[in-house]
Amino acid sequence: MKIPISLTVNGDKYDVMVSPLSKLVDVLRDDLLITGPKKGCAEGECGACTVIMDGKPVSSCLVLAPQADGKEITTIEGLEREDGTLDPIQEEFMNSAAIQCGYCSPGMMIMSKALLMVNPHPTEEEVRDALSGNLCRCTGYQQIVDAVMAAAEKERGGE
Repeated sequence: MKIPISLTVNGDKYDVMVSPLSKLVDVLRDDLLITGPKKGCAEGECGACTVIMDGKPVSSCLVLAPQADGKEITTIEGLEREDGTLDPIQEEFMNSAAIQCGYCSPGMMIMSKALLMVNPHPTEEEVRDALSGNLCRCTGYQQIVDAVMAAAEKERGGE
């Protein structure tokens, strides 16, 4: 049995039929073909599937699709600006060599964006704390922290 849900993803509204037990990550990837959120642990432990839902970061592998009905979702694909330029988070991840294999990058960038939305002046410790639920096996994290700090400064206008 499938049920209808409506959700807005990266500014676009979608009406989709889902199983009541479908996970949001599966609907995004399989039904909507939005592949930025990655399927990692499927237990909310790795952060690869992180999206912003109604302004807050969530592990989309833990959200049942019906719980996303009526919600606004932002994925890595939605960070690009209307004029086609990259968000400062995306730019600084590239500039700081914070992307290695890329598997964790969408979740890391989304979590970073969520942090900067509520705390535009984070300390390095606050960045590390915010990203503590996102696992990376390649970078050693310092480049990621550097990228977030540089993006925060860029978004503030280089204060």
